[in-house]
Amino acid sequence: MDRYAQMFAGLDEKNQGAFVPFVMVGDPDLAQSEAIICQLVESGADALELGIPYSDPIADGPTIQASAIRALSNKVTVADCLGVISRVRAKYPNVPIGLLLYSNLVMAQGIENFYDKAQKAGVDSILVADVPIREAAPFQKAAEATGISQILIAPPNATDETMEKIGQYSKGYTYLLGRAGVTGAETAANVPASELIERLNKHKAAPALLGFGISTPEQVKSAIDAGAAGAISGSATVNIIAANLSDSHKMLSELGSFVENMKAATAKG
Repeated sequence: MDRYAQMFAGLDEKNQGAFVPFVMVGDPDLAQSEAIICQLVESGADALELGIPYSDPIADGPTIQASAIRALSNKVTVADCLGVISRVRAKYPNVPIGLLLYSNLVMAQGIENFYDKAQKAGVDSILVADVPIREAAPFQKAAEATGISQILIAPPNATDETMEKIGQYSKGYTYLLGRAGVTGAETAANVPASELIERLNKHKAAPALLGFGISTPEQVKSAIDAGAAGAISGSATVNIIAANLSDSHKMLSELGSFVENMKAATAKG
């Protein structure tokens, strides 16, 4: 089994869902970023969703845009990010690591070359935020060649045709959007997740992780109760980093408490 399958199987045995935090690699700098990622795992994160900074992150709200700007201001490169990931992978051999990034970063290096480098760094999955499923074939081909799971997004307004394609091609997990728009902790997920999850299950899609607008333990519990396999939280995590840029010890402490509380909410029943 791959790491995602092992994670979901292990969580099923414990009657838990997955909690997956997102952070931008290189924010606020490479050394602190590596410490942050390790803190997330040590505090109970089941998997990691990691961004690679990009100058025009069209799917992201102001919180994650600012995170990318902080990283880019330190001249963080794709190679730097993969270096951090490879060191995290060496330290935590069983934790699934996903990348969430934009297509220009992939295509600038050549799709096959990028996926090969990501696989060597220990990446389990790649979600290309600005590539719709109808244009995903070249990325899916590179993913299959390297054993990486190509993550597909299930939007709240997905047609049956889209859901069917997600069921056919999804691997690892399915990123289920709790609402339309851009990322952000300010707006809660507001779509009946249970209906979307039922549609995904009907098409035998990979397990659904609910994202966009997940910022509290109550929202994590609601996602699990609705049938999601887990929840992803990005902006709320990044907000903690932004609020503690001058005090790294406090930053790590608050991130640890946040992850512990969000993870506790994944208990089923």
